[in-house]
Amino acid sequence: MKKINSVLILSTFHRGVNILWLTGNLPRVFRFVLCVIALLNFSPGNGSAATQPNFTEVTQKAGIHFQHTDGRSGKRYFVETLGAGAAWFDYDRDGDIDLYLVNGAELPGMSADTSPNPSFVRRGTLPPTNALYRNNGDGTFTDVTVHAGVGDERYGFGCCVGDYDNDGFSDLYVTNLGQNRLYHNNGDGTFTDATTIAGVGDERWGTSAAFADYDKDGNLDLFVVNYVKYELEDNPVCHRGELRVYCPPSDFEGEPDMLYRNNGDGTFTDVTKEAGLSTETPGKGLGAVWGDYDNDGYPDLFVANDTTADMLYRNRGDGTFMDIALFVGVALGAKGVPLGGMGVNFGDYDNDDWLDVVVTNFQDDPNHLFHNDTDGTFSDATYAAKFGGESLPYVGWGVDFVDVDNDGYQDLFVANGHIYDNAEAINKGINASSTYAQRNHLFINRRDGTFSQASAPSDDGLSLNKVSRGAAFGDYDNDGDLDIFITNSNDKPDLLRNEDAHSNHWLTIETVGTQSNRDGIGTRVKIVTDSVSQIREVKSGSSYLSQSDMRLHFGLGEASVATLVEIQWPSGLIERFENVQADRFLRAVEGNGLAEDGRRKTRK
Repeated sequence: MKKINSVLILSTFHRGVNILWLTGNLPRVFRFVLCVIALLNFSPGNGSAATQPNFTEVTQKAGIHFQHTDGRSGKRYFVETLGAGAAWFDYDRDGDIDLYLVNGAELPGMSADTSPNPSFVRRGTLPPTNALYRNNGDGTFTDVTVHAGVGDERYGFGCCVGDYDNDGFSDLYVTNLGQNRLYHNNGDGTFTDATTIAGVGDERWGTSAAFADYDKDGNLDLFVVNYVKYELEDNPVCHRGELRVYCPPSDFEGEPDMLYRNNGDGTFTDVTKEAGLSTETPGKGLGAVWGDYDNDGYPDLFVANDTTADMLYRNRGDGTFMDIALFVGVALGAKGVPLGGMGVNFGDYDNDDWLDVVVTNFQDDPNHLFHNDTDGTFSDATYAAKFGGESLPYVGWGVDFVDVDNDGYQDLFVANGHIYDNAEAINKGINASSTYAQRNHLFINRRDGTFSQASAPSDDGLSLNKVSRGAAFGDYDNDGDLDIFITNSNDKPDLLRNEDAHSNHWLTIETVGTQSNRDGIGTRVKIVTDSVSQIREVKSGSSYLSQSDMRLHFGLGEASVATLVEIQWPSGLIERFENVQADRFLRAVEGNGLAEDGRRKTRK
């Protein structure tokens, strides 16, 4: 037999079709057999078995009666396209995570006669506002917006959470078209607008935001992503043939992002330029996430940009950053051009103790999964991991690595929805499967470096077709598995309750800093069992315009005991705890041990 000299390149296209190209000098019959073997090997039926998840949509049942307003009137203001985010956080510290939702606002020309969706037009005399829902602890929520004082009436987009003054109560930051807002948590169920005092009221078009202690001084700093220069009165008019459409982001000039350093006295200083985050040509930012990708103990920063190169800012540890995205392989798409980056997150999907990156993109470009190669660079694992092909007809937004079945491996969830409300007409004859309302995607980790898309019956929460945007994750009912909250543009949101009946074990850990920042943002927790080692980092805003629960959730599979829990605090302190029993909510206080959180009672 002649020597084999073949190259197998796996390229996964949407609808789950795998095409294998072979080059070499094997006889035709052997090439055919190898093709069959390769296709069988890469099929979802092989490898580790994947659990079929089950989610129930319980939004109205839970008492969440919120409707997002994008202000549309048929004039197609560009600002209408982005939707808004949401945040899970325990604002009253009673042991149950509460929910904050960001809303849009009315735009010129919006009325019951002109809106394509009049059911979401203002009712009565009250304008649309953001909303805060308090978790009642029984699976239901109560709207406490007015009492709490957080009903911002500006045209809002994103939000994030962080205890910027280390008083024990997490504060709230909201991005807007116009001045952003910082709400200080008073600790009594109310908030005070501290924007002006703190000096963080930038008036450009803010999108995502995230707190992090980038200089490790014990105080949370704030990064704010800005999108494009835009004025309602200068909204351009664009067409596809005879169809009027929203203009593309390429028609607008990008805005620079902002890094605020916490002064430790309730105020912040703009240090964007000094820190090396200002660029000659600003990006058009939509998503941001902090994470220590190179394991040097300092949080790095990834920014997803829309039609401009994505950015990965490496923290040098001296208060400055360097954008190394192009050098490490995460700035551009496979064709060497910028993509329409929307959402972004860090997570370790293959449990090698190094953070990987996922970025969602626009229609006809795959969502990207970048594998951390542990040498400071990343490789594009999009198709090899069987993740990207399914996304081609979709527009991806919110995204995160989440272990929905508690098997010890993080799955991937992506929220989808087009920006064109006439997408069907625009894509006719080009990509007919790309619609305005779209189904979201959950990819189950097969524990071999690949994913398989979860199927769902028609009555499952994963089968909904909406124009989705933000996605936030947390165990709102404290039953030991992760639930999903999805925001939908100009529509009601969806709370998906995880109904997984598996017997897998889990641990959830809340971090409380003493020398480090109070929320423990940036803390890395490692959990080891007999079969797997996992890491998570506490983070503020991520996904797309949103904030997930800062408690770290670990699935343990069949292990009822974690042989090791290791906590690495931003201060540099490392604590280790052995033989920790599973199926509990734990509270780690820096320097004071790990104990069961008596406020939280597991419900199943």
